[in-house]
Amino acid sequence: MTLAAIVAGVVGLIVAGGFVADILFQLSEATIHSQSGHLQVSRSGYFERGSRSPEKFLIERPQAIVGALDGIPGILETMGRLSFSGLLSNGRSDLAVVGEGVDADKEARLGSFLNIIAGRQLDATDRYGVVVGSGAANSLSLKPGDRVTVLLNTVHGAMNSIDLEVVGVFQTFSKEFDARAIRVPLAAAQELFGSEGVNNIVVALHRTEDTDAIVAGLAARLDQQTYEIKTWRQLNDFYQKAVDLYDRQFGVLRLIVLLMVLLTVANTVNMSVFERVGEFGTLKALGNRNMDVFRLVLSENALIGAAGAIFGLAVGIAAAIAITAAGFEMPPPPNANSGYRMAIRLAPQAVLTSAAIGLIAAVLASIPPALRVARRPIAESLRQNQ
Repeated sequence: MTLAAIVAGVVGLIVAGGFVADILFQLSEATIHSQSGHLQVSRSGYFERGSRSPEKFLIERPQAIVGALDGIPGILETMGRLSFSGLLSNGRSDLAVVGEGVDADKEARLGSFLNIIAGRQLDATDRYGVVVGSGAANSLSLKPGDRVTVLLNTVHGAMNSIDLEVVGVFQTFSKEFDARAIRVPLAAAQELFGSEGVNNIVVALHRTEDTDAIVAGLAARLDQQTYEIKTWRQLNDFYQKAVDLYDRQFGVLRLIVLLMVLLTVANTVNMSVFERVGEFGTLKALGNRNMDVFRLVLSENALIGAAGAIFGLAVGIAAAIAITAAGFEMPPPPNANSGYRMAIRLAPQAVLTSAAIGLIAAVLASIPPALRVARRPIAESLRQNQ
């Protein structure tokens, strides 16, 4: 019963922890590879005030920033983006949109989590093409091949418009983003905006875990008074909020499992120790000290806890692999457009922590009964043999 309780607790923690880890991994990769990239370089103050007046925070010579990025290991690709706000019209109705001028080929490689639900991605041949978020497309009843007009204020404050052809409809994880977002070729956005500059230099990395190290290296190459660097975590504060939420929820789950194992193990250990009171009395009558009996009970349960933790590791890892292989489809999270395929992500640290909780619970549960039997008078313990 003790082994079963420990194994069940360890398996539950491994599977639940791996499920949460996969949710956060899917969210981070979807965020990076559909919207923000791994990090962005912009003029100082852009991320605080630039959404209202992007024309005031243009990087006029983006190639200088790209040159500073050259030679930094871990960087996969860099690309410029020009942000704008305006009206998208299909000739019958208008919709306020938030647009980006993008380098089509590079953005297609970065946007591996950008789901094209109709038409295709922008490519280098689309001089006057546009891809529209699914929510915006539904609002204006747009489909590939339709003609639209974008109207906005230029850098100099004049009104300008451009006619574009819808080449695709995209969908990201964020329903709110898709309701207002459009993307056009960078050259078309610069022509519409009346400027050769960009607002952001988006950087894609080989590995997400290298983000902080590369930011530190890049900060040493750029003028901190002129430019600022934001990582994908800083650009998407909802991700950190999700991490904090799940960490607290999983912390409560760990506590519940620990208490469950403690109570179960304490019950079985109490029964076992009670049945062996006479044995412990004999040991003390033969010269063993109270501390020897205490260590004996503690070491026995530590061995049981270790065996349960190891067996729980094996069963938990096997269960995680089986669940991942089954490929269960999960429904869309809140404010998301699409679901995802369930997986149990096995992080070594989390797996070992789960096993340690099982071992610690077994040891802690054995301390009270071990103390009681160790302090019991020899004569009273020996009567148990009669």
